[in-house]
Amino acid sequence: MTLMLTELSSSHKDLLEAIDFDSVTIGSSYARCADGHGTLTHLFFSEDEFDIARAKAICKKCGLAEACLSGALERAEVYGVWGGQLVVDGVIVAIKRGRGRPPKNPRPPIVVDEVPVPPHLVA
Repeated sequence: MTLMLTELSSSHKDLLEAIDFDSVTIGSSYARCADGHGTLTHLFFSEDEFDIARAKAICKKCGLAEACLSGALERAEVYGVWGGQLVVDGVIVAIKRGRGRPPKNPRPPIVVDEVPVPPHLVA
């Protein structure tokens, strides 16, 4: 069951209106990738270069990126984007090597800027 803003009690409406969302620093006290449902897991552990670039863009604005990366290196994580860096076998790598023969001319790294989520889609 989903509640609309008009269906909330007056006390809940007052609480929501009292919150100053402009003063909240996003990403300062929680991991931006951890929403509790694992909806972004496919980006952080993907084989696709574009998904990896999107995961790095999410980490770029996270306040816990340094702690996340240092923790992943201490644990020697096998694979994934941790703290804005791609980690393979416990070591930071710049570009994930694809399957097959490497190209004669190296491809430039993909850089993606994070697209903000529209306010009406935020839960």
